[in-house]
Amino acid sequence: MAEETKNTTGKNPLKGMFNYQWIVKNIPFFLFLSVLAVLYIANGHRSDKTIRRINNTSSELKELQYEYKTLKSEVMFRSQEAQIVKAAEPLGLKVSRDMPERLKRIHTN
Repeated sequence: MAEETKNTTGKNPLKGMFNYQWIVKNIPFFLFLSVLAVLYIANGHRSDKTIRRINNTSSELKELQYEYKTLKSEVMFRSQEAQIVKAAEPLGLKVSRDMPERLKRIHTN
């Protein structure tokens, strides 16, 4: 009798909890946990991809801003009167020093 009491008291208490019937009974819950794990991993990958796209877009935006500022300063420099006169000299155009004359319109009826 001492042996029988020793075997029942020395049993692992978790052994009864993880038997075949318990596992079969909880398969839907394990599947639910598996789906949640897959969704969690997919969400992490998706957020990493979105962050990479945001970083690429912001760096592209900075490059375009620099290009815009460079072109704007170049246009402002070229639109100065001295630069326009320099650009027009090879074409044979000169700045007129005479006062402009108003043309009179002739009415013909």
